Amino acid sequence: MATPTLQRSTAQAIREEAARLFFQRGYDATTLRQVAAAVGLKVGSLYNHIDSKEDLLLQVMGGIIDDLLELQQEALNREGDVIEKLRAVLDCHIRFHAERAQEVFIGNAELRSLPAEARGLVVDKRSRYEQIIQSLIEDAGEAGLASVLDARIHTYSFVAQATHIAGWFKPEGRMTLDELVAMYTKFALRELKVADADERVDRREA
Repeated sequence: MATPTLQRSTAQAIREEAARLFFQRGYDATTLRQVAAAVGLKVGSLYNHIDSKEDLLLQVMGGIIDDLLELQQEALNREGDVIEKLRAVLDCHIRFHAERAQEVFIGNAELRSLPAEARGLVVDKRSRYEQIIQSLIEDAGEAGLASVLDARIHTYSFVAQATHIAGWFKPEGRMTLDELVAMYTKFALRELKVADADERVDRREA
């Protein structure tokens, strides 16, 4: 019997190869036989780690949002006022979408492929993630540190910007990831009319 460490390694490899194939071929066109071959397993061995192809998709998509929620919480735990926390959360948000663009694409393109119950789980986690961003914006407005027109619309704007980045950013392009994150963070803080937006971002970069 495989050791727990090996089991975890194999399960992770299955999710990673499945994500790559779902991105390249699409969920519907990807077979479990192709996933198994990519990992070096027989198809039957996959069922030691998944219940079905739909379960595999949920593992991939659920893992994406779970990782994002974990990173968001780490950003929230940083010291500073509400603007500093918002800046840290935006940094995390933009960086994640740029670094894990393929998984982000799957998360957006294949949501419809999940069964209703599984889709609801993912949607609920996404809502929780967005609500944290919205709450920070609301708190910044109430503290008089930002000009908030509509916290929900600002949240949609910030989420959409990162989704857009996932579609075009290339590490070998004319901007480094750090430069991109700094620029889009400034865009977001300027949208909220944070008085010292540039200084806050520049101070974090120093």
